[in-house]
Amino acid sequence: MLNIMKLQNYAIGKWQAGEGEGQTLFNAINGDTIATASSKGLDFGEMLNYARTVGGPALRKLTFQQRGRMLKALALHLQSKKENFYKLSWATGATRADSWVDIEGGIGNLFAYASLRRQFPDETFCLEGDVAKLSKNGTFIGHHICVPKEGVAIHINAFNFPVWGMLEKIAVNLFAGVPAIVKPATVTSFLTEAVVKEITESKILPEGALQLICGSANGILDHVESQDIVTFTGSASTGKMLKAHPRLLEEAVPFNMEADSLNCSVLGSDAFPGTAEFDIFIKEVLREMTTKAGQKCTAVRRIIVPENLVEDVQIALGKRLATTIIGDPKVEGVRMGALAGKSQQKEVAEKVMQLAKTQEIVFGDLNNFSITGADKNKGAFMSPILFLNKNPFKFQDCHNLEAFGPVSTIMPYKTIEEAIELAKMGKGSLVCSIITGDDKIAKQFVLGAACMHGRILVLNADCVKESTGHGSPMPMLTHGGPGRAGGGEEMGGKRGVFHYLQRTAIQGSPTAITNISNQYQYGAKYIQKDIHPFKKYFEELEIGETLITDTHLVTLENIEAFAELSGDKFYAHMDANSLEGTIFTGRVAHGYYILSRAAGLFVDAPKGPVLLNYGIDECRFTKPVYPGATIGVRFTCKEKVEQEKKSEEDIAKGIVKWLVDVFDETGETVAIATILTMVKKKNQD
Repeated sequence: MLNIMKLQNYAIGKWQAGEGEGQTLFNAINGDTIATASSKGLDFGEMLNYARTVGGPALRKLTFQQRGRMLKALALHLQSKKENFYKLSWATGATRADSWVDIEGGIGNLFAYASLRRQFPDETFCLEGDVAKLSKNGTFIGHHICVPKEGVAIHINAFNFPVWGMLEKIAVNLFAGVPAIVKPATVTSFLTEAVVKEITESKILPEGALQLICGSANGILDHVESQDIVTFTGSASTGKMLKAHPRLLEEAVPFNMEADSLNCSVLGSDAFPGTAEFDIFIKEVLREMTTKAGQKCTAVRRIIVPENLVEDVQIALGKRLATTIIGDPKVEGVRMGALAGKSQQKEVAEKVMQLAKTQEIVFGDLNNFSITGADKNKGAFMSPILFLNKNPFKFQDCHNLEAFGPVSTIMPYKTIEEAIELAKMGKGSLVCSIITGDDKIAKQFVLGAACMHGRILVLNADCVKESTGHGSPMPMLTHGGPGRAGGGEEMGGKRGVFHYLQRTAIQGSPTAITNISNQYQYGAKYIQKDIHPFKKYFEELEIGETLITDTHLVTLENIEAFAELSGDKFYAHMDANSLEGTIFTGRVAHGYYILSRAAGLFVDAPKGPVLLNYGIDECRFTKPVYPGATIGVRFTCKEKVEQEKKSEEDIAKGIVKWLVDVFDETGETVAIATILTMVKKKNQD
C-alpha cells in the first residue's frame, strides 16, 4: 500500500507542496487515502514568466537535431525507470496491460518525436513548403520560415492517462522549442508527479522547460499571452468553458481541445459469424470496453452492426464479457481493474441510468457483479454494461450521452448508407473503425464518414496482427476530431510540431533568402572556390559553395551503350520511327543517363572526406537532351545536417545536400535533383 503523502508541484525551478490540506486522493482498488494535493500559494504568473524567460530561451538555442537527441535521451532514461511507474499505476485502478498503454505508450511518443529530427534541418528554425516564384526573372521570391513561439504550452490533461497524456504533448512542444506547464487531473496526478521527478532529476531538459501543477490550476489562464498555447483534454463541457475564457480571446491564444466523444465501431455486412472479420470485431469491441475500464477518450461507445447480425453480436460479445474477470490487477487472471475513483464510478452509474430510459441493458448490472481479490464496496469497480438500441434513429440518447466507463450500445443498420449516418450522429468523433474484408464497403464508409471523424481504422484479417487497434492514437498521425470531439488536433508527426511554430512569409532575393535560411535557393549567387568541394570536410563547406564542371558532348553511341547497360530500351531512346505524336523530335537521351553522366562530371574520384552517396531527392528531367547536345553541372552545397555519433568508435560526420543543376549549351536546365552525401568531419572529438 502507498504511504499517504503530500504531492509536490514543480514550479520556478524547485519542488514545493501547496499550502493547506488540498484535495485528497484515493486508491481506486481499495479506497485507501494515498495522497493530498494542493497548488495554493503558487504564483501562476511567475511560473509562466519563468518558462518564457528561462526555459524558452534555452530550448530555442537548440537546433531541431539537438532537441531530438534530447528527447531520445529522456525516453531512454524513463524507460529504465518504468517499473517504478508500474508499481504506482496500480493505485489508479489499471491493470499491467492498461498501464503499458499509458507508460510505455507515452515513452514511445518521446522516441517517435526524437526520430522526427531526420525530417528537420540542423537549425533552430525551419522552412516549410516550396519556394514561391514572385517575379518573371526569378530575382524576387517568397518562402515560409517557421520559428518557435516565445511563449508557453499549458497542457490541461485528463485523469485516464496520467503519463501518456503528458508525454504525448510535451514531446511535440519540446521538439519545437517551446517550454511547458503541465496540469494533470489531480485524481491521478501522483503518477504524473513521479514521472516528472525522474525527468527533473535526470537534468536532461533545460531548466524551465517543464513545470508541474498537481493541485488546481484555476486562474492560470488569467496570465496567458499571445505567444502561449493552451491544450485541453477532457470533457466537452469543461473544454467549452475554458475555451471561452476572456483572456484567450483578448490575446488570440491558440486553444486545442481534445474532448471525449461517442466513437463507434462498424461491422461490415460481409463479416458474418465464421469469418475472421467477425471474430476480429468482437475482440476489438471487447478490448475497447474493458481496457482502462472503458475510461478512454477513444473507447467504442456505439457498436453499429447489420440488423441481421445483431443477435449474433450480442451473444458473442456477451459471452466474452462474461469471462472478463474484474478485480485487483495484482491478482492473476484479472483482466479489468477499477475506474479511477469513486466520483467517476458515481458519474458513470448516473449516465447508465439515463441511457437505460431509452434502451435495454442486455449484459451487466450496476449492483450485481463479482470482484476478485478486492472489496467491491471500497474500490471504484463497475461491471461492463452492454446496451441494445433497436431504433437508434428514434431513440438518440446513445448519440448524445457518454458514460465514461465500460459502457457501450449495440445498434442495427440496414444499408451502409445508414451505418454512415449513424456514425455521423455522434456529431464529431475522435475515431471510428470499420471491420470488413470488402474494400468497396470500406471505401464507401470512409468517404462518407470521414468529415465527422479525426481518424478511421479499416481493420481486416490482412493487418490485424500488426494493427495497433481502434483505441490507439499514433504519434505520426493526427489525434483529434471535429465537432463534439473538440475541433482540434495534436501529435500528427510534422504537422503537430507546426502548431508550436510561428509561420512567417519572407520575401526577397534568392541570395537574401539563402543567407537568412541557410538553405540554398535556386538563383542565389554562387560561392566559387579553387578547391573541389569533395575535398572538404563537413565543417569547411559553405552553403552556396558551387562547382561549375567541365562539359560533356552527348552522342548516339552514349544512348545506345546506356540502353544496353541498363536494359532500358524504351522506344523514345531507341526507335526514331516511333516518335510521331510525341513531344520528341528525335531519339532522346535517358534521363538517368544524364543524371549518371552529371555525377561523372561533379565527382572527385580520389579518396577524401566524402564517405558515401546517401540518396537522391526531388529529381526532375525538365528538357529533352538529343545527341549533339553538350551538358554541364552547377553543383551547389544546399544544406548541411549534422549527425550524432552512435558510439565512441563511430566516425563524426554529417549529411550534405547538394543541388545538381544540369544545363545544356544554351544555359537552360535540363535536369535538376538534390543528392545527399555523407561527409566526414575534420574534428573527430
